Amino acid sequence: MSRLLLSVSLLALILISCGGDRKDSAEISGKKVFRYNESAGISFLDPALAVRFEDGWAMSQLYNGLVTLDNDLNVVPDIARKWTVTEDKLEYTFTLRNDVYFHDHPAFPEGKGRKVVAQDFVNSFFRVTDPDVASPGQYIFQNLDKSSRSFGLGFFAPNDSTLKIVLAKPQQAFLEQLTLSFCYVIPIEIVDYYGDDFSRNPVGTGPFRFKSWKEDVKLVMLKNENYFEKDENGNQLPYIDAISISFIREKDVEFREFLKGKYEFISGLHPSYQDQLLTKEGALKSEFNDKIHLQRHPWLKTDYIGYILKEDQPVFSNSPTRIKQVRKAINYSINRKEMITHLRNGIGQPAESGFTPMGMQSFKYTSIIGYNFDLDKARALLFEGGITKPREVEPIKLIATMEYKQICEYIKMNIEELGLRVDLELVLPNVQKQMIAGYQTNMFRKSWTADYPDGINFLQLFYSKNESPRGPNYTHFRNGPFDVNFELALSETNDAKRYELYHKMEEIIMEEAPIIPLYYDEVVRFVQNYVTDLGFNAMNKLDLKRVRINK
Repeated sequence: MSRLLLSVSLLALILISCGGDRKDSAEISGKKVFRYNESAGISFLDPALAVRFEDGWAMSQLYNGLVTLDNDLNVVPDIARKWTVTEDKLEYTFTLRNDVYFHDHPAFPEGKGRKVVAQDFVNSFFRVTDPDVASPGQYIFQNLDKSSRSFGLGFFAPNDSTLKIVLAKPQQAFLEQLTLSFCYVIPIEIVDYYGDDFSRNPVGTGPFRFKSWKEDVKLVMLKNENYFEKDENGNQLPYIDAISISFIREKDVEFREFLKGKYEFISGLHPSYQDQLLTKEGALKSEFNDKIHLQRHPWLKTDYIGYILKEDQPVFSNSPTRIKQVRKAINYSINRKEMITHLRNGIGQPAESGFTPMGMQSFKYTSIIGYNFDLDKARALLFEGGITKPREVEPIKLIATMEYKQICEYIKMNIEELGLRVDLELVLPNVQKQMIAGYQTNMFRKSWTADYPDGINFLQLFYSKNESPRGPNYTHFRNGPFDVNFELALSETNDAKRYELYHKMEEIIMEEAPIIPLYYDEVVRFVQNYVTDLGFNAMNKLDLKRVRINK
């Protein structure tokens, strides 16, 4: 192609793009728009495929499921008005609302969204279980009874307003799992219409409908005028007219734009702005009180350092971390309280009570004595493990991403107080993932965020059958008694008995020390003062259907 033609083509592309941006901007100009930035980007808007936290925030505006979670993490109705569960916990019967409609779309007759019926959930769930779709949510339906009792599927619709799900064996937290985005209802005819492009052209039932998505630029959603929910006074939800999501990757740029009023909120704690906004005690600095307000809430998220325990790999056999006493000694060497005060401005709680975080319903029943800061005990454990000259053993390699540079440098300093040597390597997220999968490090920094509010969601990281890359057991921890308790807990429907099993598993984790729990995180949001009723819970849900913009 000649330079002239190339220039003309590029100019045309720019004009088309700019024209689209102007059209979108004109449509929401002068309206109440909630704007935020998603620095990590969005990958999918297809419920069957989306697994990333960032995708979930966007999809929760576009879709609904049978049930959802309230601010206290209770399972409450969504499209299902009510439900019953048999005493043996094998059969679930849901009665649906009759006033829920899919978003308008030209592929529907007369372009009007049709009513949601029970068969839509059958189609949506079948798509999640279909091996050809390869949905990450297949595990939710792993215990379906696919006998003739349920027409070979495990779920069926006796009529338009009734959905039945039949399990072959009890599955604890099944209702909670049905709140996940994988279980949102979709119109199968629109999926067929778009094929693999449905994710780029989503149609759901949610409070907002899809308008446009320019990758790495902007995602726009408009108010669903036909949304079924109303507030306690009978007013139509949502209150605002649109949502606009940008994708600036630099957090410092995002922060500056927020201060200029370009975004309604920013979420999370980041080194580029945490000291500017927060005191060391975690309070908002007084100079911002008339401009923004701070939301803080326990989050079902634990940040940790993991050890690679793959016994047939050199990274294990040649490292001092192969010795349990060394792993425990390192745990005692970390001053978590000081780390939170000085490096996180008081945000979060020291993870000194096991791996499962505060905010989880089972925490008060399963929390145990973990690791506090105790250098004398750490040194004694090193000696007990046969490490009498720590400077002479092989250096420990720790990898992390740049965002956690300060924290990992602090951890390195703490460990080196014991005399052990640490090589810290900061890498890109995709490189870190490859290095963990390839056993190219002794230790790695990671975090785990709950998909649904049950302790088993965290304990699954140590189940041997979940070893990476099949599952989230990145440490490759293997322990027979742990696996036995885990499998018993999977089908235990009595909360007290299940929490007792969780307690036993937490004790094993603390004793064998496959990880270093660092802190239980908090939801942290900096919100413009003209924004009210921004909903959230311990799952860090982004609820925009009741948010108000008062300017």
